[in-house]
Amino acid sequence: MKHSFSRNTLRASRRSAFTLVELLVVIAIIGVLVALLLPAVQAAREAARRCSCLNNISQLALAVHNYEFSTEHLPSGTINPTGPIRSEPEGQHISWLVQILPYVEQHNAYRLFDQQAGAYARANSEVRALTVGLFLCPSFPGSDTNESLPSYGGGYQQNQEIPERGIAARTTYAGCHNDQESPIDADNNGLLFLNSQLRYTDILDGSSQTILIGEYRADEDELGWVSGTRATLRNTDRFDENDFLRNNRRQPQKKLPPAGPLDVGGFGSAHPGGAQFAFADGSSKMISDNVEPAVLQQLGHRADGKLLKARF
Repeated sequence: MKHSFSRNTLRASRRSAFTLVELLVVIAIIGVLVALLLPAVQAAREAARRCSCLNNISQLALAVHNYEFSTEHLPSGTINPTGPIRSEPEGQHISWLVQILPYVEQHNAYRLFDQQAGAYARANSEVRALTVGLFLCPSFPGSDTNESLPSYGGGYQQNQEIPERGIAARTTYAGCHNDQESPIDADNNGLLFLNSQLRYTDILDGSSQTILIGEYRADEDELGWVSGTRATLRNTDRFDENDFLRNNRRQPQKKLPPAGPLDVGGFGSAHPGGAQFAFADGSSKMISDNVEPAVLQQLGHRADGKLLKARF
């Protein structure tokens, strides 16, 4: 009787174990479930990042509005004695982001920044290296700072001591300086450009149809958010390798020459399907990458007098 009971127990224990085939089937099922769920998780995360990005650009537009309410004009896209602006670390180049610091709860950074010394002076190295979360899209795949810059010049005041290397915190948001590719200068037709101090009455095409701020993909050689160069200003005409419109089939797929110091470039995004924009009336939305290029160009001009013939 004892032997019979032991054999029955052994058979039951053997029957309860997994076979190799069953184990492989379970692993395969788990793999399929992970493969199905992973894109959904990634899409949910990107949707959250896109919402956060839209909030960022909306907050920047609100800060510009508050600045205008206090000063009765929009901030200058860049402050510099003369133009056109070259994307090089020489000059005053005070960006519009520096000017709105008090309106994005960065009072200490604004207080510590020496505007007379200029964006590249050693006196401003601490603020220049400051990463401001509001200035970065959560989907941006690059680093928060650019530490590979050449040595900065002495700043606007040439007697400033020259630092050994430049560190600049990045931004992925830029003001619209023009509706076509041209140097940043005082005769641009956007909203933020060289020494501009526009009023809302200057926006003849309507504030809801004029781009104020948009996303772009920060290049590796950008000079940071303190710099009023192509690091913080873009136009609605040029579609380069960082542009969200590059994949639009209606655009010619041609290679562009390397960007020179007077080249500015267009808007762009790390989001699939389009990029986020804020308009002069304070509204914000994503513009699809299927937008007509001519429509996007019109949105960059504050007073071209033309009718928008397509939706955006």
